[in-house]
Amino acid sequence: MIDGLFAGTKSVIAVATIASALNAAAQTIPNTTLTAIRGVTVGHATMPGRPTGCTAILVASGAVAAVAQRGAAPATRDTALLRIGSPIDRVDGISLAGGSAFGLDAASGVVHWIDEHVVGDRRSLPPIVPGAALIDLWVGGKPQIRPDADCGYRAAGAASSRPVEEGSVGAGAGATVGKMRGRDGAMKAGIGSTVIELPDGLQVGAIVAVNALGDVIDPRSGRVVAGIRNADGSLADARKLLRSGEGSMPARAGENTTIGVIVTNARLTKTEAARVATMADDGYARAIVPIHTTADGDTVFALATGTWDGAVDVTRIGALAADAMSDAIVRAATQATGAAGIPAVRDLRK
Repeated sequence: MIDGLFAGTKSVIAVATIASALNAAAQTIPNTTLTAIRGVTVGHATMPGRPTGCTAILVASGAVAAVAQRGAAPATRDTALLRIGSPIDRVDGISLAGGSAFGLDAASGVVHWIDEHVVGDRRSLPPIVPGAALIDLWVGGKPQIRPDADCGYRAAGAASSRPVEEGSVGAGAGATVGKMRGRDGAMKAGIGSTVIELPDGLQVGAIVAVNALGDVIDPRSGRVVAGIRNADGSLADARKLLRSGEGSMPARAGENTTIGVIVTNARLTKTEAARVATMADDGYARAIVPIHTTADGDTVFALATGTWDGAVDVTRIGALAADAMSDAIVRAATQATGAAGIPAVRDLRK
């Protein structure tokens, strides 16, 4: 009996040793996503029953914020607060969601979670959480399932500083691309994230849920990563279709939309953050063709945490933001998994 107990103890010790080793190994893996920026946490909640969900980006000490919107049919919440001229210049987080206008309810859940968990001087103020949603209601065949306040609350509760989970999760769970010929030729996309860190300590990171009408293009190679499929499963290339006159774009207004967030640790004013958001939008144009169409509601939020005290060069930060955003868009496609009969990049490679 004693030997049996001892053997069990040794097993527990062995398991604990393995767990400790795995944790140590995980800590040695560099974080190349948005949460590498100190004070920024990200959490996802994916709805059961249909591919859709929401993603909460939280900033522990708040951040100066601005927005750029070039899509023709956005579904957003509280973006007026981020315009130049509004007295509000800081936010507590950003909510990204699927579900079209219904998904904007997720931001309320994020607000309630912050209200319950933030203490100190900021506790007396109502949390400010602007949001944006993309349309994925047709994916999975159950449009009545969409992100709500509970989904946002769970996403905020799951937020951590661990590397951001990418692919078909959270706001990217039902995201698709390549719908210029209609939904039958679409591919799955998702959510992607990356961060650029310079030797002087400046950080610029991005997270984006890609649900575009067009193709995802790798700007480094010019190659189509994901998008419109031909009948044989090959990629058609939206650029060629448009030049041939075939690009009829049958999607209805608002059925697409790419929504993303740029975060820098630099100290920016609201006006400077607005310029960074505008320049970050160039990352959309580099990696998605076509972009900002009548069927897209593309939105970019820009946040500045101000934890880095280096000299601010808005042009440099904006240029890096565009690079980070385009890289994150490519990752949103390459990290996606197929769902509801819609293939992802990894499915085409089989």
